[in-house]
Amino acid sequence: MKKEYVQVLTTLARKEDAERLAHHLVEQRLAACVQVSGPLESYYQWQGKLEHEQEYQLQIKSRLDLYALLAAEIKKNHPYETPEILALPIVAGSDDYLSWLDTELREIP
Repeated sequence: MKKEYVQVLTTLARKEDAERLAHHLVEQRLAACVQVSGPLESYYQWQGKLEHEQEYQLQIKSRLDLYALLAAEIKKNHPYETPEILALPIVAGSDDYLSWLDTELREIP
């Protein structure tokens, strides 16, 4: 069976929180790699008000079969009431990199 890979995105307001979550996800083997970018500017509507905040984005490399566990772990460890958790399919990648992802991620029994 062919494995499917995803890049999951989430954002956090504080760099320290982003780094802590990135470390936790890799340590739990739900992510093979997490890149922290930012600060970036976010504009959005929240509870009827236009918001503008600086945030840090996590780009989380994982597999689709781990998504439910990964999303639950993000939600559990995220300070936002409604965190962004988006999974984007990885449609292609080098065999070496995808093989490395598999060695770093936990297996689902």
